[in-house]
Amino acid sequence: MPVALTYPGVYIQEIPSGSRSISGIATSISAFVGGFSRGPLNVPVRMFHVGDFDTNFGGVHTDSETSYALSQFYINGGGEAIAVRVGGGTNGNLTAQSWNGATSLTFSAGRQFQDNAVQDPGGWNNHIRVDVDYQSSDSSALFNLAVTEIRHVDGLEIPVRNESYRNVSMLATHPRYVLNVVNDDSMMVQLTTAGNTDMPAPTGFYSDVQDTTQYAGMADANTLQVDLGTGAHDVTVDATTKPVTIADAALMLQNAIRDTRPADPLWAQCQVVVRGTRIGVFTGRNSAEYRAGQVVSVAESVGDFGTVIGLVGSVTANVQQYAMNTAAPAGHQTVATAGVDAAAAPTAAQLRGNRALRTGFYALEDVDLFNLLAIPEASDLGSVANMSSVISPAMSYCEEQRAFLLIDPPADANSVDEAIDWLDEVAGAGLRHRNTAAYYPRVQVPDPNNENRLRTIAPSGTIAGLYARKDTEAGIWTAAAGITASLRNVIGFNHALTNNEIGQLNPIGLNCLRNGGISGNIAWGARTLRGANELASEWTYIPVRRTALFIEESLFRGLQWAVFQPNDEPLWSEIRIAVGNFMQGLFRQGAFQGTAPEQAFRVKCDAETTTQANIDAGVVNVLVGFAPLKPAEFVVVSLQLMNNSGG
Repeated sequence: MPVALTYPGVYIQEIPSGSRSISGIATSISAFVGGFSRGPLNVPVRMFHVGDFDTNFGGVHTDSETSYALSQFYINGGGEAIAVRVGGGTNGNLTAQSWNGATSLTFSAGRQFQDNAVQDPGGWNNHIRVDVDYQSSDSSALFNLAVTEIRHVDGLEIPVRNESYRNVSMLATHPRYVLNVVNDDSMMVQLTTAGNTDMPAPTGFYSDVQDTTQYAGMADANTLQVDLGTGAHDVTVDATTKPVTIADAALMLQNAIRDTRPADPLWAQCQVVVRGTRIGVFTGRNSAEYRAGQVVSVAESVGDFGTVIGLVGSVTANVQQYAMNTAAPAGHQTVATAGVDAAAAPTAAQLRGNRALRTGFYALEDVDLFNLLAIPEASDLGSVANMSSVISPAMSYCEEQRAFLLIDPPADANSVDEAIDWLDEVAGAGLRHRNTAAYYPRVQVPDPNNENRLRTIAPSGTIAGLYARKDTEAGIWTAAAGITASLRNVIGFNHALTNNEIGQLNPIGLNCLRNGGISGNIAWGARTLRGANELASEWTYIPVRRTALFIEESLFRGLQWAVFQPNDEPLWSEIRIAVGNFMQGLFRQGAFQGTAPEQAFRVKCDAETTTQANIDAGVVNVLVGFAPLKPAEFVVVSLQLMNNSGG
């Protein structure tokens, strides 16, 4: 706006340049939909490396075909991925009481997504351990909560992940209300309450409240029958020198327990500590006999040491840790439901999902952008008809999202004839689309869950990783095929193709994977499923189609500023400049044919593309054309013998 001139002097006015920039979008964000050993159900989880994959979805699992595909994606150079877990399984949970016997908290395996609790079922739930103590800033009103995931190594429970929540409250009005604190942050559990404000009982064995004035009168010689969860043993306590403080009594008991079975870590590493006005007993966890649900019990056979320090008949004895797989809940744990893995691979309905509910691949509605979609388990549904019930809507969804879909051949396609028959069925189901591609044969990779023996898996994850790598190396406009398109971690194929066999599959739009000799195992095709010779499609080649999708999505996002601007020549000029600069940048990177910009692309936005009728309807039309690079599939070398007689 013009500056108001009110006094003599110098005025500064900023003038818009009329130039706006358009940035290219990412090209190889790959979405994977299928069954995993863990992970929130029907929630898109963004990952950037294999560590994220291991943390969120448990890594490669024998019963998960999609997990092998996702692993291959990262091995072959993939970067950003989005995974959606579908399927079933039993979700684990546990319930803890307060010391007065009222139900306090229920822990369920899961995490929060968009302010809603989402289940995370599976056998991994049985590795969750929960510790509670009152060593807080106010032991009468606040408590500490620790959630740990363990892994069994040589019979021992080894912590691999820990979440700690200190000074939490059961009062909904408190700023550290336990449901808000834990449910917002935890990646392992979600909490619910029974509606009361009683704190959950602390884990471990607790004595009654100590009365140190009684210590002086205890017997000198004492024998306790102590059971740490594996059977009772006599524990001799010499109280000739009487304890004075609670700490003295705790140390006396700890030494006696450890001396009873010094070779057993359950006993030798037992900790007896002061907990406020009580004594707490915690068994050694570095023992193969340790179980979270064990409850320590103490009986007296000689003397009165156990009675004086409140060990015998204590009503505050509890499990060592709360767990979901405790076979017989005891102490102050009343419920334990073990997590169970899904009994079967995801069904077509689970893979497809429901758009209104945002389940299946429609969970990607909550994602801003993805470029590639793979659903490896769709090829294992038993027939092309079943596969089509998933792939057909996925294909339409990819077209809507300007994404590219990779389709896998079934496991029983082991010959050229079977591959051709399968592709004929695919065509009959209407799956030959410009935004789809298929690769044959299936690949064989080392299986880390089976001593690295070869396992045959769907190729889509490997190919998605290859796309990502080639996009980074040479740009989306180059074909991910040829001797530089090596397939990492691929040892072989379920069918070794010959040149003649490739000559049968390539013309019908089925891309081949082969051994290239010194080049190793490579991709040897770059056609979409519309790329069959007989179809004569302008979208024959994958890099051409993916480049078009890249340009479309980049312009869609980069021209949002033009909406609601005055629809006249100044706007058209800004659009021409912005789009022209974007296309010029691609031209300089070698994305198009031609030696000059006018040969490579054109941008038109003026009174010819936008008529008065368009203006009246609120429409501005932009015409963008480009000359794509197409891969050289056939290199023909002609030789001629020359007569060098000199005549």
